Amino acid sequence: MAKLRKIGVLFLAKLQAVIMAIVGLIAGILYSFGGAIYDVLVSTKVLSSSTTPGVGYGTALAFLALIAMPILFAIFGFIAGAIGAFLYNLVAGWFGGIEIDFEQ
Repeated sequence: MAKLRKIGVLFLAKLQAVIMAIVGLIAGILYSFGGAIYDVLVSTKVLSSSTTPGVGYGTALAFLALIAMPILFAIFGFIAGAIGAFLYNLVAGWFGGIEIDFEQ
């Protein structure tokens, strides 16, 4: 049995930021479909809107989602990863860490 006694705070924070940026990109793509559907419904008069001609709310939200969601997810992922690694290191110091059984 091997024990995981410490996690690099900056390493886990960066890893979590990259993973969450990918999740944010996927969420942004899905959210942008909602914006496109909203614009289609407004343009076909299924929904009413008092906007002027030009870029609709749905298009603006879709573009914003594709840019902002990966960035925001990465920032919060970095913070969560840093806090998680710090807390793990604190608690592992008291309890000895996670026991892992590796097979050769």
